[in-house]
Amino acid sequence: MKHIIISIITIMFTFSASAKEVVLEMLNKRDDGQKMVFSQDIANIDVGDSIKWLPTAKGHNVEFVGGPDGASLPGKSGLNKEVVVKFDKPGVYLYVCTPHKVMGMIALVVVGGDVANKDTIAKIKMLGRGKKKLASLISEL
Repeated sequence: MKHIIISIITIMFTFSASAKEVVLEMLNKRDDGQKMVFSQDIANIDVGDSIKWLPTAKGHNVEFVGGPDGASLPGKSGLNKEVVVKFDKPGVYLYVCTPHKVMGMIALVVVGGDVANKDTIAKIKMLGRGKKKLASLISEL
């Protein structure tokens, strides 16, 4: 019994040690010239990984507007606030900067390489530049 408990604890530490944190920035302008964007349009991570969003410019936040069935979406972050989200459910997640989503400040997180819900995400109503950008991002998956 002692060996089983030690094995379980070892496995738990192995999984938690392999989880990583990806850092994304909320930007007014990216190096490629795109304005009102996140530092990556599509972040690919593994199940159990976290993303930390850094407000490198004022007036931005993170708001999740879609994800896989059964996923608990985090609440909207405050403006100019750092936010960290851990992703335990595979699938595609859509998030926006609330004040700038019409300007196309939207992005995707793909967890575990699972894009089975991309058609559902594609149907989420976006306005302005966000609509065209969402279609473009979905086509990249």
